[in-house]
Amino acid sequence: MKEEITITIDGVEIKTKTGEFILRAALNAGIYIPHLCFHPDLPPHGSCRVCTVKVNGRHMASCTTPAEDGMVITSDDAELLDLRKAVIEMLFVEGNHFCMFCEMSGKCELQAVAYRLGILVPRYPNLFPQREVDASHPDVMLDHNRCILCGRCVRASDEKDGKHVFELMERGAKTRLGVDAENNLGETNLSIDDKALDVCPVGALLIKDTAYRIPIGERQYDKTPVGSQHKGNK
Repeated sequence: MKEEITITIDGVEIKTKTGEFILRAALNAGIYIPHLCFHPDLPPHGSCRVCTVKVNGRHMASCTTPAEDGMVITSDDAELLDLRKAVIEMLFVEGNHFCMFCEMSGKCELQAVAYRLGILVPRYPNLFPQREVDASHPDVMLDHNRCILCGRCVRASDEKDGKHVFELMERGAKTRLGVDAENNLGETNLSIDDKALDVCPVGALLIKDTAYRIPIGERQYDKTPVGSQHKGNK
């Protein structure tokens, strides 16, 4: 088996190692493919499908699809743009995301990807679900209104922290983020320095007494759009 292979993404040939996932190969080569549930420090999950690409004409999640020699991959066309926009828009309307009032505005990946894709108003009606805010923990607040069920905190708690603080519970439209306690987050062994708190892409897990320490206008995506460090930024 060849250790180094060649794949083509949007007409650009890149080298990668055998078995590397397409998304990682692209990012390592400086080509940005939009994504949300993927995090470089965590095992891939393939749940959000924002990173969907066409592999030899077939739709595949790039974060969980291993690269093979000679693959021809399309990441940037009108169909994929519309698919990604639809997914992001559904994430907005299925939760309660009020960006102008959110402490994460300017460093929220959901917001940043929406701007990157040119989304201003979702095509779907807002559902305005009734969701709880759990402030029982002395250091952390869990806001279910903002959770997009990406599973990052679940994987980080298991794989990095050696705990099992979070879990995705139930199925379908009833899926929700649960905690390893009978009642609330305050009964778990979550610590303020847990990796699970660092990987949340939105404002679902917030460390208390830290809001607005970095003023709006000076935050990560206020200055440069998401993916701008990659050659594939357009």
